[in-house]
Amino acid sequence: MVANIVGFLNGIVWSNALVALCLFAGLYFSIKTRFMQVRHFKEMIRLMFNGTSSDKGVSSFQALTLALSARVGTGNIAGVAAAIGFGGPGAIFWMWILAFLGAATAYVESTLAQVYKTEIDGQYRGGTAYFIEKALGIKWYAAAFAVANIFAMGFTAPSVQTNAIAVSLQNSFSIPPIVTGVTIAAIMALIIFGGIKRIARVAELIVPFMAIAYIVLALVIILMNASQVPAVFSLILTSAFGKNAIFGGIVGSAISWGVKRGIYSNEAGLGIATQAAAAAEVSHPAKQGLVQAFSIYIDTLLVCTATALMILITGAYNVHGAAGMIVENLPGVEAGPLFTIKAVESAFSGLGSSFVAIALFFFAFTTLIAIAYYGETNVAYLFRKRNTKTPIFIFRVVYLLTIVFGALRSAELAWAMGDLGFGIMGWLNLIAIFMLGNVAFKVLRDYEEQRAQGLEPIFEPDKLGIKGAELWNTIRKSYQDEDKTEDIS
Repeated sequence: MVANIVGFLNGIVWSNALVALCLFAGLYFSIKTRFMQVRHFKEMIRLMFNGTSSDKGVSSFQALTLALSARVGTGNIAGVAAAIGFGGPGAIFWMWILAFLGAATAYVESTLAQVYKTEIDGQYRGGTAYFIEKALGIKWYAAAFAVANIFAMGFTAPSVQTNAIAVSLQNSFSIPPIVTGVTIAAIMALIIFGGIKRIARVAELIVPFMAIAYIVLALVIILMNASQVPAVFSLILTSAFGKNAIFGGIVGSAISWGVKRGIYSNEAGLGIATQAAAAAEVSHPAKQGLVQAFSIYIDTLLVCTATALMILITGAYNVHGAAGMIVENLPGVEAGPLFTIKAVESAFSGLGSSFVAIALFFFAFTTLIAIAYYGETNVAYLFRKRNTKTPIFIFRVVYLLTIVFGALRSAELAWAMGDLGFGIMGWLNLIAIFMLGNVAFKVLRDYEEQRAQGLEPIFEPDKLGIKGAELWNTIRKSYQDEDKTEDIS
């Protein structure tokens, strides 16, 4: 009964309307920022490694890796396979399109999170709930986002991630799920009870290693089949526009599955990574907005593409059509991690299952780190006028219990309920950033003008007529007084 209700609601929340809204948002924000994702590509890379952490916030790079912890997850393996399995190779092109446009959306939502961040218990906190209340003044709207976030991050997403780890480790190494669940919960307790500084340090160490190792193996497999690369790219492009004889009849599915799985993977527009963006210690909000825009490229154009090319270049996939199977290279194999396993096995016999299990472990584990922080940031929002320590402690305990519980049972309902929470957040966040987009555009122009004058930009909200960003008056003075700005060269 519950599963049917959740499924029905997901059908509404994750309808084609949300797909269209995400695409329109990316296009609109790209045009309004004059395609900042292209113009400022070099600047994004420069800013990734600039800046340092403080007692109140984390560095730009730590905020980037924290956001990537959530973005680079099981969706980069299972989600890509599902996109190919139900949308054909052309779905990958539409994932690329969403990533390109979504970078502008990520800039807008992350910049707004920085503009309207606040300080709670000596730490920078912020995100969609915070900027909805401070900029729009609609408290019930902000609370609705916070509740949806806590529900998804604290009660459903942990089960999904732990279950993915437990199943893969049991299949590959015969490790009992209870052992996996308790072990992960114990490690996570050491991390999350250490606060944002420890969470950021762990993400900073694991995420680059995780992504680079995965991409390197994918490159090895691609190079082993280098002669097929041009044909694979041709297959993706012709399938995306219905020009391929085999996949011409499912171009609608290619667009739908490509965009939906792109949203699931890079999360641009869902408001999920805004909490990480707000935690960064920077002298100007646009800096973290540009860094978070680049995270979309890393997630989709690098990690997701690595998975897609491994699968397509080795032919390790099936494609479902409305009337039955269009392609069945792997009889009886469902779209999911097995596609990637078979792809790796084709190049390195006996390695596929172990490699995917290890990759899933790191992808899911780092996601667990990020979502714990995201959930508690929204708990802090709801209880910020009281003592936040007790509610956050309770959230952490429930979160850890959910991790253990998730390892012991099927995650199907948890997936569905998590999707519902993410979808609700997406609608609430997208509407809010449309309403506040002009603030992000104004902030970008200010950043560009200061850079053009040879300055390292410092944000002055009063100068731009931006209300509700009072914390920045204190931040600005600290940068000016202590000469904390980075070298512009």
